[in-house]
Amino acid sequence: MQVLLVHCHPCADSFSATLRDNAVAALTAAGNQVEVRNLYDEGFAPALTAEQRRQFYDETANLSGIEDHVGALRRAEALLLVYPTWWFGPPAMLKGWLDRVWVPGVAFRLGGAGELRPLLTNIRRIGVVTTYGSPHWRLWLVGWPDRRVVARGLRPLCARRCRLDWIALTCMDGSTAAKREAFLVRLRVRLTRWR
Repeated sequence: MQVLLVHCHPCADSFSATLRDNAVAALTAAGNQVEVRNLYDEGFAPALTAEQRRQFYDETANLSGIEDHVGALRRAEALLLVYPTWWFGPPAMLKGWLDRVWVPGVAFRLGGAGELRPLLTNIRRIGVVTTYGSPHWRLWLVGWPDRRVVARGLRPLCARRCRLDWIALTCMDGSTAAKREAFLVRLRVRLTRWR
């Protein structure tokens, strides 16, 4: 399976980078081909300019500057997002990647009465690997916003029965080395099942 892994963390020595590296190793060991896009390392520009916003619905102009990201998304059979959750959502750069890359003509086409027709039907699996400073109960209390965006926003733009895998470590701020290592083991086991 062709997997697009999008990583978003500003620090090369972060636990998120360790998660990314373990994810790549597990996916590759399972026989997948992995394309890694590291948004911070690439210097991805997440903010829409005024001109890009004006061209958002123009399918001939809205790909300017993001062609390589669009190509990676169109080649993918699976998408894995690896990021820390900050303020109950992904880092601003990852949100900006969604704003700039999941555009009309790439992720969807507008139909009548606000209907979205999915265009990323090549993606049949989405995974999220993330950490939360909060405990599990607090995520439920606030409505788990990042999970809802992926499950109800991104997944419907993919293949009809697109699977969603959520691999999360809660209470990261107070986690021990043993808890983080156990999470890495769980991550590797889950991702070696991706085929």
